[in-house]
Amino acid sequence: MRILFDTNVVLDVLLDRHPHAVVAAELFVHVERKRVDGLLGATTVTTVHYLATKAVGTARARSHLRTLLSIFDVAPIDGDVLADALALGFADFEDAVLHEAARHAGATGIVTRDPKGFAGARLSVYPPDELLRMVRLLPGR
Repeated sequence: MRILFDTNVVLDVLLDRHPHAVVAAELFVHVERKRVDGLLGATTVTTVHYLATKAVGTARARSHLRTLLSIFDVAPIDGDVLADALALGFADFEDAVLHEAARHAGATGIVTRDPKGFAGARLSVYPPDELLRMVRLLPGR
């Protein structure tokens, strides 16, 4: 299961946003343990850096990014991804970019707290709690 993590799900963990942080953090553990093949969009990394720097300072933000990059792969965003995102017709271009980055990187789904933002997605879209229930049912590795 190759899943792209939406920016807000990542920020839930890094900024300890309750009540969402608990489920998102457990999903991170499953990525770290390779039960889920986790992806971040390249734009998620830059957004997380920007917001985390404001919230916790540069040193901690960079530490968080190093941790993220050690457990997640990054789905590149290039001209083809952006062109395909434009063609999707999603209401939110950022969601369209993440969807296409995920699709180009071979993801099977996206985890987000805003499934409506991915209406019309060609990939499976999971709220964090639903994905967590699915992952818990996977055979152990």
